[in-house]
Amino acid sequence: MIDFRSDTVTQPDQKMREAMANAPVGDDVYGDDPTVNELEQWAAERHGFEAAVFTSSGTQANLLGILAHCDRGDEYLCGQQAHNYKYEAGGAAVLGSVQPQPIENNKDGTLCFEKLAAAVKPDDSHFARTKLLSLENTIGGKVLPLEYLAKAREFVNQHNLKLHLDGARVYNASVALGVDIKQISQHFDSMTICLSKGLGAPIGSLLLGDADYIQRARRLRKMVGGGMRQAGILAAAGKIALTENVERLKDDHDNARYLSENLGAIPGFNTFIYPVQTNIVYADVATHIDIHAIASALKEQGILFSPSHKAMRFVTHKDVTKSDIDTLLAAIEKQL
Repeated sequence: MIDFRSDTVTQPDQKMREAMANAPVGDDVYGDDPTVNELEQWAAERHGFEAAVFTSSGTQANLLGILAHCDRGDEYLCGQQAHNYKYEAGGAAVLGSVQPQPIENNKDGTLCFEKLAAAVKPDDSHFARTKLLSLENTIGGKVLPLEYLAKAREFVNQHNLKLHLDGARVYNASVALGVDIKQISQHFDSMTICLSKGLGAPIGSLLLGDADYIQRARRLRKMVGGGMRQAGILAAAGKIALTENVERLKDDHDNARYLSENLGAIPGFNTFIYPVQTNIVYADVATHIDIHAIASALKEQGILFSPSHKAMRFVTHKDVTKSDIDTLLAAIEKQL
């Protein structure tokens, strides 16, 4: 199966499977799992934070991240396209009574600081208390510039807010920028890292912050049913993802550019209005092309993608090769 739907479909490699099979384990709710503890301690130090907590998913990590910053009746600022606003079932509002205040994303994924400032509520009993700004990097495959992150830090300091990063694909951002991950993480009070996307682990995310913050998040993790027992089996894969699968993300970026350039050369497919920065390719498809029929035909050939006429998304990852991309392109052309 050649799967372009997402980088969440990656399979653990043999080394990762062996590490999972041989991982020393204990009960993580008691704090007894040595492999989880080692991953959390290593990740905190590697990214410049005091502490970390291992979670089952990026959605859970973001939920804990927001709720550990905000109380009931508070609000957080975020992008209109932010994953933790648009694609996480309204968890912060439903489970924490924390109000999201979305701001329209600019075309490059950033948020306008003037609009953000206008959305910060005054200290008045009529309003929710604005406590947090949440950014996402990458967002829709776009990388937030380092200069923008520094300005975001200045903005939250000015307005007495905390700054959270949904870093589901933050390593794609660091690889694209050619910088160490700390050049990004240094600006944030908290951040998440998804281990099960391009980094290739089968499950899991990390939430990082100071020690008191992570202790609050750990309690919240238990509250929402996220306390795991012999989770070292999973944490072992996460450690390999972070230590051995980062540099190869550049291959995914190169493959995404190759896919964008060659898909855009097929009549009826427009990719050039969506510049590729990392591993996500978008394409507009002419309405006379039955893209859903093409998707169905290619599925029978073992090729998966999510069809749409507007901003159809393809995601490259470690289990997609340049040869696989050629197979996709040839199959599409054959259906036209």
